[in-house]
Amino acid sequence: MNWRDKLQYQYNMAGVTEKLIAVNVVVFAFFLLLQLFFFLFGLPEGILSEITRWLIFPDHLDEFVFRPWTIVTYAFMHAGFWHIIGNMIILYFSGRFFLNFFSAKKMLNYYFLGAIAGAVLFMLSYNIFPAFASTGRNHLIGASASVMAILVGVAAQAPNMQLKFFMFDIKLWWIAAFFVIKDLVFIPIENPGGHIAHLGGAALGYLYTIQLHKGNDIGAWFESMVDGIVGWFVPGKKKPFKKVYRNKKTKKASYKTKSSKDSKNKEQKKVDVILDKISKSGYESLSKSEKDYLFNAGKD
Repeated sequence: MNWRDKLQYQYNMAGVTEKLIAVNVVVFAFFLLLQLFFFLFGLPEGILSEITRWLIFPDHLDEFVFRPWTIVTYAFMHAGFWHIIGNMIILYFSGRFFLNFFSAKKMLNYYFLGAIAGAVLFMLSYNIFPAFASTGRNHLIGASASVMAILVGVAAQAPNMQLKFFMFDIKLWWIAAFFVIKDLVFIPIENPGGHIAHLGGAALGYLYTIQLHKGNDIGAWFESMVDGIVGWFVPGKKKPFKKVYRNKKTKKASYKTKSSKDSKNKEQKKVDVILDKISKSGYESLSKSEKDYLFNAGKD
């Protein structure tokens, strides 16, 4: 197995959190190498800035209409080493908690819709509030809005989940509240557009979870759209025609189906009990058998 096959294997085995981190890191590394290339060959920096400008989100609609993809591509770009490190650390830990309650597809919904919400609030703020009238053109960059959507989303789902921080137990909602308050406080101090976008992502994450509790999936349209786009590039194989014969053992099959449904309902009830326990007392309160059961149930 060559190095490409190994990388492909590692990527396929990774979860959605690791894949999102990998994409962010690869994009960041690519632009670092591109910057090095431009430097070594003495190429104009303006060309590199122009390339970057086509991937980051603008603050005015007249620019956005020519680059509509930037409403999501900006969420995979970062301005520096500490910028990406901070975002990826929060994404890793909040993503692990998130997947205890939601599916991988839901996490993608939160990530992308958080980015969109952050971008929309960013643009609205720069075109409504007088404080930004004399700041000139600005652009939004970074995965922070997406990360905040996931963090606040899972905090809304399990606010009392307790995390170990050195010798202290900290509730998940405290952490989410800290980042939200920090963004509010820092708006007039530094990077106002970035902090406003973070709040947009946080608001989306909270709203999404609250609506899920009410039985409304506000990201269903986005998930269907992504599935449709993927379907264009990965067409399903046509299944061969199958002859269907009358099953003489209908009653027996019906009994087996009913038995299977009853078994699945019992399993789901047990999973719900475990998730309620996590929500009230934290993941560490589970016994080893409960952790194993939840892990195995997640594989099904």
